[in-house]
Amino acid sequence: MAAYAFQALNASGRKTKGVIEADTERQVRAQLREQGLIPVSVELAEASGREGGGPRSAPGSRAGSGPGSAPLSAFIRRLQTRGVGAADLALITRQLATLVSAALPIEQALFAVSEQTDKPRLQKLIMAVRSKVVEGYSLAEAMAEYPHVFDKLFTAMVAAGERSGHLDEVLNRLADYTEQRNRLKGQLIQALVYPSVLTLVAIGVIIFLLVSVVPQIVEQFSGLDQTLPPTTTFLLAVSEILQNYGIYALVAILVGLVVGGQLLRKPERRDKFDAFVLKVPLFGRVIKGVNTARFARTLSILSASAVPLLDGLRITGRVLSNRAMQIAVEEACDRVREGSSLRAALAQTKLFPPMMLHMIAAGEKSGELEQLLGRAADNQDRDFETTMNVALKIFEPALIVVMAGVVLVIVLAIIQPILQLNQSVGL
Repeated sequence: MAAYAFQALNASGRKTKGVIEADTERQVRAQLREQGLIPVSVELAEASGREGGGPRSAPGSRAGSGPGSAPLSAFIRRLQTRGVGAADLALITRQLATLVSAALPIEQALFAVSEQTDKPRLQKLIMAVRSKVVEGYSLAEAMAEYPHVFDKLFTAMVAAGERSGHLDEVLNRLADYTEQRNRLKGQLIQALVYPSVLTLVAIGVIIFLLVSVVPQIVEQFSGLDQTLPPTTTFLLAVSEILQNYGIYALVAILVGLVVGGQLLRKPERRDKFDAFVLKVPLFGRVIKGVNTARFARTLSILSASAVPLLDGLRITGRVLSNRAMQIAVEEACDRVREGSSLRAALAQTKLFPPMMLHMIAAGEKSGELEQLLGRAADNQDRDFETTMNVALKIFEPALIVVMAGVVLVIVLAIIQPILQLNQSVGL
């Protein structure tokens, strides 16, 4: 252990000094916070230039990591690996923007936001950020300590807002952006839930008919000396396979999904898979639409927040969900660094729609790139909604036709033996 000299603020705002023995500076800060103190500075006692005798501890402190430091450290580790819901993040960002626009100091604004939320986890998160700010970190640096809550885009925009002196405007843009992404995600989930449930129900009904209904009806003809029609024979074979091996097939599918997910964790396989997804009819178009809209929206607010274009492109590439498109944006960033225009660099990727490229070119010429990128994002959002609506309108009748065809085959497989029996009896 080493001795650390500290300066901290107590509950009444008075400064207090002392020395604590601990393994790391983080342990010292954790002990101080457990005692109700806000750390201002922590440094090794030998380097602090203290005069006088041996180390002394703060009131109530003990050597080592106090009993309260472990829960706090565990909470911070959880914050660094778990995110926060988009709705909660948008709300606290909007509240912080309102308080900052009212000329409230950052640490007071953070304290007020923490008091407004009724979720203990959010309160601890905001107070943890506030502690960093009180220690002398900038707001962006404090937020960067929790990357799974405040990503690169968030911290870069906050840093730009702090530099430009328009932090409240930047925070409002971030809140709008977070709400927009949450709305788009909700639309995508809503669009996928209905066809997924409909498909699962249809498959379940068909399996039930094949496993339970068809064998019982066709069994009535097994004792008769007649050859079953090919359709009936085929359905009986399918039914027997499902009864004998259905559970194994289900397990194999689940195992395949798990193994596939593990394989896709390797970057080279993920790159190839994402590139293949973009070529799938309709589905690839939806993925492109969602990611190009996110690209335009993200780069728009970064440009409006005075983030340099190259930095904005790098950050924007990271927020895309498709690895093939991430790589394409990284290559476009390299071309822009070499002197290419943004429009020409993106056109070489062959992933962005012509309308967006024309609007980017117009924005570069007029100096209003962020506004035209925002309009391009709106256009992509509308195209996405149109594509999803058309896809759903095509999918529903197509599924009904397929279901009707399968049921027709099952009915024919049941009726044909009856018709054959009637003919043989008539003869």
